[in-house]
Amino acid sequence: MVSFDNTETAFADRTDSELNRAHLLFKLVGNPTLVKVGKAALNLALALKLPVRGIIRSTVFNHFCGGEHITDCESTIERLHASGIYTLLDYSAEGKETTADFEYAATETIATVRMAHQDPRVPFSVFKPTGIIPYRLLAKKNAKAKFNQEEELEWKLAMERVKLICEAGKENNVPIFIDAEETWFQDAIDEMVEGLMETYNREKAMVYNTIQLYRKDRLQYLKDSFAKAEKNGYKLGVKLVRGAYMEKERERAKEQGYPSPIHATKADTDRDYDLALKFCIENHPNIEVLAGTHNEKSSKYLAELMVEKGLKGHDAHIFFSQLYGMSDNISFNLAANGYNVVKYVPYGPVLEVMPYLIRRAEENTSIAGQTGRELSLIIKEKARRRAS
Repeated sequence: MVSFDNTETAFADRTDSELNRAHLLFKLVGNPTLVKVGKAALNLALALKLPVRGIIRSTVFNHFCGGEHITDCESTIERLHASGIYTLLDYSAEGKETTADFEYAATETIATVRMAHQDPRVPFSVFKPTGIIPYRLLAKKNAKAKFNQEEELEWKLAMERVKLICEAGKENNVPIFIDAEETWFQDAIDEMVEGLMETYNREKAMVYNTIQLYRKDRLQYLKDSFAKAEKNGYKLGVKLVRGAYMEKERERAKEQGYPSPIHATKADTDRDYDLALKFCIENHPNIEVLAGTHNEKSSKYLAELMVEKGLKGHDAHIFFSQLYGMSDNISFNLAANGYNVVKYVPYGPVLEVMPYLIRRAEENTSIAGQTGRELSLIIKEKARRRAS
């Protein structure tokens, strides 16, 4: 069985200075008060246009991102590949609202598709719906409200951007992951992705939907999605994650007076996540799955399910995934044991990926045990290196 305690393997690609930087970063994000104050101070510094870009780049940006431009990511791609790990390049500039920004994000995503076609170290591409579709349109579509004439045109242009990305994926034989968003956008996204899967997934999964299992309804949605795919003759591709917007979802539900869509306890989320893994393996190879998780128990459980099913670690229908800069003990040890592992490697201009970086800090602060586990492994590896 795979062990996630081998720190020599986990940090094989990290120099001593990089390990020291990671140690400091995770100590900082382990303090909720410091993260909250730091976020406010950073937002103020950015608003005042203070020269903080260099500090951000040399610390948190370099730890969690591959670079500012697609070409900057080559060294990261090669370092990961040396340990048997694939790269998923994710253009992560967020919070954009102009047509020019949306078109640029779509063009950048297509550039990652073309790069993936030429580079076997990069097997997939990904985009965030709100990176190429206006928030207000997704929200209105989700609420089943009628568009005015101008909005109809905007939506048509947005769908053309989506189609261009998916067509590029098909032409270059590069599957496309479509990220999940908040519940007040997700029904519209699900409808869009299901239509894309019906078009592009006839022979294999070229378009993947993302299912957030911290939602109470998503395990059933996975089962319903598979039934729909079976009925309509296409392959289901899914990325399974726990979820990224828990506090925001609960606050909005409380403010607007509707039941929270998020499980009340982490145990409920963990249960649904593992049941989703089991459902996908039971229906292998008719579901192609990427398990995006920093949870050791779920990662081990998926490996066990594969063994029970008689599946090889490098089965083309199953990938494990973690974010770059996090849970290297899972990624590197799985890869060392022959499993398919892909790291999400965000890139983009330093100041424009700040929303992503802030989420990473908040995530490490809010997930019980996450920061402590990262720190304990780093400390263990530093001690091993001193002793060797």
